[in-house]
Amino acid sequence: MSLARFFPLKQRRRRPLTLRSELGEIELVVDYGKEAGSGRWCCPIREQWQLGPHEKITPGFAEKLCFTATATGSYEEAAQVASKWSQTVDDSTLHALVQRVGARAEGQAQQRYEQPAQERLPQRGPSELGVLMVDGCQLRYRGARWGKKKTRENRVEWHELKLGVFYRHEEAARTESGRGLLIDKLVVSWQEQAVELGRRLHWEALREGLARAKDTLFLADGAPWTWNLKQDRWSTARELLDFYHGSEHLWELGRALHGQQQPALSQWVEPLRHQLRHGKERQVLRQIGRLKKRRGEVGKVIQREQNYFQTNASRMNYQEIARRRWPIGSGAVESACRQKQCRFKRCGQFWTQEGLRNLCALDEAWRNHHWDELWAPN
Repeated sequence: MSLARFFPLKQRRRRPLTLRSELGEIELVVDYGKEAGSGRWCCPIREQWQLGPHEKITPGFAEKLCFTATATGSYEEAAQVASKWSQTVDDSTLHALVQRVGARAEGQAQQRYEQPAQERLPQRGPSELGVLMVDGCQLRYRGARWGKKKTRENRVEWHELKLGVFYRHEEAARTESGRGLLIDKLVVSWQEQAVELGRRLHWEALREGLARAKDTLFLADGAPWTWNLKQDRWSTARELLDFYHGSEHLWELGRALHGQQQPALSQWVEPLRHQLRHGKERQVLRQIGRLKKRRGEVGKVIQREQNYFQTNASRMNYQEIARRRWPIGSGAVESACRQKQCRFKRCGQFWTQEGLRNLCALDEAWRNHHWDELWAPN
């Protein structure tokens, strides 16, 4: 296989190159020599296929393996699946491949975010509503003393993986059973500061048509960082506290007042929950605000929940939003968190920051329509 006319070489040689493919090993004869301009030794076909010095997997095979590793629950499971449609591949080979391609995916993402976002499908009409949601989930990391038999420091550390979701409201549908369904949504994650999550989510949302959306709705569970991020990136968007989380806090307050005793607990919570959902949120807030102070743990819960509802008082107009047929729950980002946990929080999984970032980058390249860019020739 010759690329000499595209890559002029000096001292050109022809050498055999053995690669692994889904059909088994294949042997090629390729050019090798000094690059005319720089004088460095190179193999053009390897560079065209983005293969490192010791990498011996064809691009087509690598793509299938990476997709399998992304779509399954672990490297071991991916290796088992791959063995059914190709030659045997061990999980360590898959891990090395995913880390290499995932690092490339993360590098491409960083380059994209430095450029203005171009809408992916500009032929579509403007969306009536762009929906943004953010949340987070806890994952296990390898601590500083990972692998040490005797240590006073933590071998395992928990860190939050922050996630953001964007979709056009026109892409929301329902199954025959009535369950919500999204035809398409983009998912972005980040391990550290929320400001970087916001930068990435905003860029991807612009690519999906956020700039032309006639209205924007931002849903979150009430964590302070979520509203700070919203104010920083989407200050004009409508804010809505996820109804399920608001209901959870009503139940928490009810248990503090009535314990687990039924029917007293339900008789206190359910009417408030109904009023909150159907346009009487001010009555609910007044009733919660009038609760008397108490001592001990019960008093602490009452004070905490009063502060929670007071802070989110302007984000509870559920009836108005529901009448527009807009979402009042953050199920889309909750689902994304669940999917991340099913992949990254399985028994025996403990991540390094780099290992998790590379696999997340690969996963998001697939979900956010960047997959083909990973395999485009240089």
